[in-house]
Amino acid sequence: MPRLLLLLALVAALCGPGLAAAEPVALTFDDLPTLSLNEDPAYARITTRRLVDGLRRNRLPAIGFVVGAKFEAHPADRDAMLRQWLRGGLALGNHTYSHESLNRTPLAPYLVDIAHDDALLRSLSPRKPPRWFRHPYLEAGATAEQTQGVAAWLDAHGYRVAPVTLENADDVFALPYDEAVSQGNQAKAAEIRRTYLAFTDRSIAWYRQAALELLGRRPALVFLLHASRLNADSIDDLARLVRSQQLRPVSLDEAMRDPAYRLPDGPPDADGDDWLNRWAGVLHRDLPWDSFPETPADIAAESQRLDAEP
Repeated sequence: MPRLLLLLALVAALCGPGLAAAEPVALTFDDLPTLSLNEDPAYARITTRRLVDGLRRNRLPAIGFVVGAKFEAHPADRDAMLRQWLRGGLALGNHTYSHESLNRTPLAPYLVDIAHDDALLRSLSPRKPPRWFRHPYLEAGATAEQTQGVAAWLDAHGYRVAPVTLENADDVFALPYDEAVSQGNQAKAAEIRRTYLAFTDRSIAWYRQAALELLGRRPALVFLLHASRLNADSIDDLARLVRSQQLRPVSLDEAMRDPAYRLPDGPPDADGDDWLNRWAGVLHRDLPWDSFPETPADIAAESQRLDAEP
């Protein structure tokens, strides 16, 4: 009980009263160069160009988390796409080289994989080394040894873990959208995009309200997205939607200055929970799961089918 009271006092001290101003949001994109059903480098180059151009056009700061093994057979294409992010004034972060789960990978090879990605990122930007790391699947280790071992390596190499406090299941929509685009089915692609944007609108509203109920104010949020053709083609609409929800896009560095991110994450988990759920567990509070938006069943089924195909 004393520990709980201490945590509640920390929330009150760090978070304070709610503010009327728009809360900051950091846009973070996982699985660079691209998350795609289509492994053709030409398709990925189009996705990258549209996404980077759209972020710049809408003045959206962003960071992309790199999986170096993607397009490993085409290293010149991979590196060119990653440099396009850097030329666009966007940041790059470490998402491990092979995108393996720490919960299912021994510590030693996992650290080697982080270091491999680190070397790639430093070769692309020698003067500005990477500072942010994100665990694949948000899985930070099933044991304290794994969690602490990775944390020690990251700290020794100048990294911080990038949290997630807002997500919209965009990866579930991404593969069906890729299939529609590859098949030239413009009507289906447009319908998926409309459904995706409507779902994103509901998701943002839920996370904003959940954060308010949990912390007593609206903290800066960190939005998990993916470097997909869906997001590249939807970026103008996403920018309008984010701003219509009273969110103010900022860099990850700025969002992480919010004192809410000083709260503890809780013990090692096997579920890859986002940070609101982790904080709710630490504070012994409930989130409003009854109103949580569910991914459309047809989209989820299509995504599962496509993900299972060789």
